[in-house]
Amino acid sequence: MTTTVDHLDEFHALVGQQIGYSEWQTITQERVNLFADATDDHQWIHVDPEAAKAGPFGGPIAHGYLTLSLAPVLLQKVLVINGMTFGINYGANKVRFPSPVPVGADLRMGVTVASAEDVGGGVQVVFDLVFELKDAPKPACVAQVVYRYFS
Repeated sequence: MTTTVDHLDEFHALVGQQIGYSEWQTITQERVNLFADATDDHQWIHVDPEAAKAGPFGGPIAHGYLTLSLAPVLLQKVLVINGMTFGINYGANKVRFPSPVPVGADLRMGVTVASAEDVGGGVQVVFDLVFELKDAPKPACVAQVVYRYFS
């Protein structure tokens, strides 16, 4: 499901609404390895599948921040904003990783608009994000993130 915003002031009417879910994405070992290279975090629980089999999760898991880093691209799959010249990731109010993301797992992100506030030349939008794992009882990540969009 995709939500379209044609004017930035429409965000105010979306406050409190769940605006959609991204499609499922499979988390691959290649993606985990690329993230490890980008961040210099080569901990064995992420990048050594053989060692990770004997570890606490029974196999390699994605970095928590890899999961969170998918927010911008998955948000673009859920939300189309017309009439915007640019947007910025302004930060995060809260981030938690309640459940590990095993390599090979399917992950999707649900988006709710928590608040919208006018800022000079645009709008600041706070989103509540829930990263779900297919067939898992707990989310992989819950985050409240802040974006600013300008017209």
